[in-house]
Amino acid sequence: MGFAVSAESYDRFMGRFSMPLAAVFADFAGIGATGTGSAVLDVGCGPGALTGELLARGAIPTAIDPSPSFVAAVRQRHPGVDVREAAAESLPFDDGAFDGALAQLVVHFMHDPVRGIREMARVTRPGGTVAACVWDHATGPLGTFWAAVASLHTEPGEPPSEAPRTGSHRGDLTRVLAEAGVRDPREEPIAVTVSFADVASWWAPFELGVGPAGDHVAGLDAAARERLRERCGELLPEPPFEVRALAWAARGERA
Repeated sequence: MGFAVSAESYDRFMGRFSMPLAAVFADFAGIGATGTGSAVLDVGCGPGALTGELLARGAIPTAIDPSPSFVAAVRQRHPGVDVREAAAESLPFDDGAFDGALAQLVVHFMHDPVRGIREMARVTRPGGTVAACVWDHATGPLGTFWAAVASLHTEPGEPPSEAPRTGSHRGDLTRVLAEAGVRDPREEPIAVTVSFADVASWWAPFELGVGPAGDHVAGLDAAARERLRERCGELLPEPPFEVRALAWAARGERA
């Protein structure tokens, strides 16, 4: 999967949505605007959008990610933060080490989401917050892209999609948190709105090879890639336009 990319490529592709989302998600998770010195684990930190937001709020973040390039980027961008290369399913921390554990836009890429959330709960103190968010498949930032892919699909079988991924539909995260033993999980939609001057600025990052969408574009020949770009343009509003991207967010407590 296309996450062996530079932090700069990820920022251009998803950072335009994930950076404003970090503030909304932190609010949902109960991390106050002024911060309280809480120790918070950022699981699947990517290039550090949520890590930076936690720092700005006065929290004391620790971050993990399985991508070496992302770990290096967060260490450079946020000196002094403990950043480690690790997977959610096997966190290198003691039981109850944190006041909270947050996972922004990563549960759907965990090999075992229930195990990953169970690990997040393990390293959170009793009564601490465990929270996660994932883009909605149809109305997240990639909804138009995957709708265009589906409209052009002519091969037998289902078109390429991220729809089966855990967390991308209402109720998914509540179920995962409950199965992982998180107490009283509740789920809400959260959203951000991003402005674009034209279709070209919206499309260009899809050619950077980031994530499943980037992998799909990279696998197309030049003619098919151009057809997909044109189809996306047909589905997007007239420029300049805004994209409102919805995510599902769920939080509960370590029992």
